[in-house]
Amino acid sequence: MDRLREAATTEPGRLRIIGAVLAALVVLFGAVTVWEISGRATAADDVVGHSQPLSADAANIYRSLADADTASSSGFLAGAQEPREVRQRYEKDIANASRLLVGAAANTGAGGESRKEIALLGEELPRYTGLIEQARATNRQGLPLGGAYLRYANERMSTVLLPAAQRLYEAETGRLYTDYDDARSWPFASIGAGLLGIGALVWAQRRNYRRTNRVFNHGLVAATTASAVVLLWLVVGHSVARAGLSEARSDGQESLKVLNDARIASLQARANENLTLVARGAVLAEDKKSDKYDVDYTKNMKELDAGLSAALRLADDGNGEQPLAKAVDGVTQWKQRHASARESDMRGDYDLALVQVVGDKDHKDSSGASFDTVDASLEQAVVHEQKEFTRAARGGLGALGGLTTGAAALAVVGAAAALLGIGRRLSEYR
Repeated sequence: MDRLREAATTEPGRLRIIGAVLAALVVLFGAVTVWEISGRATAADDVVGHSQPLSADAANIYRSLADADTASSSGFLAGAQEPREVRQRYEKDIANASRLLVGAAANTGAGGESRKEIALLGEELPRYTGLIEQARATNRQGLPLGGAYLRYANERMSTVLLPAAQRLYEAETGRLYTDYDDARSWPFASIGAGLLGIGALVWAQRRNYRRTNRVFNHGLVAATTASAVVLLWLVVGHSVARAGLSEARSDGQESLKVLNDARIASLQARANENLTLVARGAVLAEDKKSDKYDVDYTKNMKELDAGLSAALRLADDGNGEQPLAKAVDGVTQWKQRHASARESDMRGDYDLALVQVVGDKDHKDSSGASFDTVDASLEQAVVHEQKEFTRAARGGLGALGGLTTGAAALAVVGAAAALLGIGRRLSEYR
């Protein structure tokens, strides 16, 4: 220790200590940058390839279940021989929900809220389909009990399946927003280490100038340049990544959430519209006077109107606004046709009301045709916003590409250059 202290009091000894400290600071800067940016790149990759697709799948599970419930009531209203396309739509929805549940179970970690909801949905979905099959079989025999089975199936869907799907969607969306925050958080430790390293290199060069009157030390200049490049790359690259991820969230994910809510509201409104004719006043609302399903239909349509208004505010280009404008027109037409059907039903003309809701063989001029227009337009808007999200999120992820490798390589170069620069000064004492 005495010899070390004695060596530190000489200029060569001080230079060795300065060289070691400079090299350590540059390596520390590179290591911290690699560590922080790797974590943010992983989070950004999860946003693009894991959490957002899982959130979208959870929304599609909800939509498929709601659409299946709508299709089952439409098929029931059509009579004993339900239309083939309606039956195929129901079967496709159930198959799609089952497939997405299997995928969600495979990609969701053990435990947690999502796993519980997936298990509940897996248990309840076969029970629901069993009730629907009982309703269909009884309806084909012309027995009124089929309507009771259908209403009970709808109750299970409304009180068990759809709430579980909603909780699953909220859990997966919460995970998505956590990944967003992790990917967008500033790498303060890396920036601080970079500023510290560059500050130490500048101090060493100033010290060298004051003692030797030499303006530049090539090794220290190279180390400073390498560190400055890494710091600039870090700040600019992360800023671009933050901008891309922010755009994906504001212009993509938020629009998708609003559109999914609007689409679900339209599906529930259609199911309640159908059940109004199936129940024929047998189920009353809380006021014991109004038809429950008609009250629920009115509530769903208000939610749909609010969702479309919010989606139009979030739409930022013509391709996003066009399908929404078409959906708004479809909703206006749907309300008018529903009002006509309710008027026919209230005055006792059930057959006319049925045609006005379900449609004739051409399925024209009915509220069902208006619903199909709204649903197709919302689907088109969802596809567009999903593309916008993917484009922006991948752009943000791409901005971090190569930064970890580049930071590590430049840190090694900078540390070596700092040692060479100090070594050049030490050679003057030999």
